[in-house]
Amino acid sequence: MQGKILYNSQPVENIEVKLCETFNQYFGGCGGKSYTARTDKDGEYVITNVEPKVYEGLLARVFDTDSSIFAASGIAGISSTKYEISADKTLFVSPTHLFKSDLKVLTPKAGAKVSAQNLKLSWESYPEAAYYKFSIYPEDVSITSPHINERVEGTSFDVDKPLQKGTYRWQVTAYNNADKKLSESSRDIKFTITDGSAQ
Repeated sequence: MQGKILYNSQPVENIEVKLCETFNQYFGGCGGKSYTARTDKDGEYVITNVEPKVYEGLLARVFDTDSSIFAASGIAGISSTKYEISADKTLFVSPTHLFKSDLKVLTPKAGAKVSAQNLKLSWESYPEAAYYKFSIYPEDVSITSPHINERVEGTSFDVDKPLQKGTYRWQVTAYNNADKKLSESSRDIKFTITDGSAQ
């Protein structure tokens, strides 16, 4: 099995890649037999002497952190890919683009209570980022968010569409000029709108 790991569209050396016989995202992660390899200076890895069968997970560690991402992910980051290893055949996996989870949001901070009037979202500039996308997710599923994957060139956004009273979660993602994801902010930053906009 052979593949390549990139970050910011460039190859990354010494990244651990793990092939897992079974994989459950929510319970226990990697299970059964597993095989590990590391990328070389060209970002390439080769996993050899793998017992022929179908494997459920292929994970790439995100640099020196404890987090991993699916080397080939399905919808919404949930791996739906199975890897069938046959005897005497090399399986080539499409390149994996690593991203980090260290983008910092500035306002509103987690737990903030804010007015819907003049609400401004802001975050720290991320190295090599060409643009950002942010989403606001209402906790109340009956409310439709006016902002999902909204593209912004700068590091702030004045929310101009009405947000109702309630609690919202928001997240920002940085992309390079090749549209590859560089980093995302924490997934659990919530703020509360105390007054709601007039409709």
